[in-house]
Amino acid sequence: MSESAKKLFVKTYGCQMNVYDSERMAAALAPKGYSRTETPEDADLILLNTCHIREKAAEKVYSELGRLNPLKQSNPDLRIGVAGCVAQAEGEEILSRAPGVDLVVGPQVYHRLPKMLEQVQAGERPLETDFPEEDKFDHLPDWAATRKSPTAFLTIQEGCDKFCAFCVVPYTRGAEVSRPAGRVEQEARQLAERGVVEITLLGQNVNAYCDVDGVTLAGLVDRLSKIEGLQRIRYTTSHPNDMADDLIDAHAREEKLMPYLHLPVQSGSDRILKAMNRKHTAAEYLALIERIRAARPDMAFSGDFIVGFPGETDEDFEATLRIVEQVRYAHAYSFIYSPRPGTPAAGREDVPQDVKSERLQRLQALIKQYQVEFQENLVGRTLPVLLEKPGRNPGQMTGKSPYLTAVHLDAPKSLAGSIVDVRITASAPNSLSGELVG
Repeated sequence: MSESAKKLFVKTYGCQMNVYDSERMAAALAPKGYSRTETPEDADLILLNTCHIREKAAEKVYSELGRLNPLKQSNPDLRIGVAGCVAQAEGEEILSRAPGVDLVVGPQVYHRLPKMLEQVQAGERPLETDFPEEDKFDHLPDWAATRKSPTAFLTIQEGCDKFCAFCVVPYTRGAEVSRPAGRVEQEARQLAERGVVEITLLGQNVNAYCDVDGVTLAGLVDRLSKIEGLQRIRYTTSHPNDMADDLIDAHAREEKLMPYLHLPVQSGSDRILKAMNRKHTAAEYLALIERIRAARPDMAFSGDFIVGFPGETDEDFEATLRIVEQVRYAHAYSFIYSPRPGTPAAGREDVPQDVKSERLQRLQALIKQYQVEFQENLVGRTLPVLLEKPGRNPGQMTGKSPYLTAVHLDAPKSLAGSIVDVRITASAPNSLSGELVG
């Protein structure tokens, strides 16, 4: 392959952090002549940016690699790499089971990809899954110059020290590390100068953010809110135990901080929460919700729930349904528990699959009920909507409400990147419709 005009295809699994990491990988490879393509058939290099959270994550990666084998056979110059949390967890096993894989790289060392490709060209199959001693944020590329969207993700924290019994993140992403506030602010300014209106601050445990100078997430929000052109700030994902007073106060005073908070609880049962090593009770979580709502009355919440955690009884599950009824989430994600090798819960006696499936259906029906209720309550209101891109129909634009709900409306393309007042006229299953005001 030449040093120019090479094509990169990245398939991203899982969380928003992985979406951000995919951009990091693309930016790291851009100086080597790689540009993104949307089809693997056109690619010179395919990277699978994997997630280890969902059920049978590793097997899904191996299945995808099997589907890519014909491309490799028809194009011997095609390079295939596995990145992300499955790469971190599986390591040598991937190289052993999938001979078509040329490289395996963990989420801490994406800056080494250009060097790894040189090793591949030399006939090696490099594996990089260590946790380097240098600051993991030292090697973030500058992609602000090519930013074309009015929204952007910005990683400020990685890793987690909570060690929930079901979770692999502490093992695949390492301990909590916070990026210096000055460097976050610098990148945010660069993004704003290039037209980014909304920034989402990312971290595995983002509200645990605290840099070496003691700047907390609330302090960082205060600094970013002063950036000219930046009009919206979001952050995800949060842990209830790190929802500090100063951050709650920030929601009360800072209009740029959006009234939508993803705050996972996982279960409504204190017994299960203890088994999960969550270190909070259902009552403490509900009290926190009330404190946040007192600070920001229009706050909408989303959450995460695990159904069928080892030992979960009918009574435990009913407690989860009760917490959904009390919070009335605008949106929530729910999953059937599946063991992750190496986690404390992996060896515990599992709940029967049919029981887990029945509980999940009941939980999702209740979550959907409150999502529909939340969206229907927005009909007739006028909301500020950030227009992002053309919609599916001619003359249509798609944007986001303050509550992260997609909004479709007739509007000229020239308004892309603008925040406009929209009267909400209808609610669909996962979106809203509206019309421009004025």
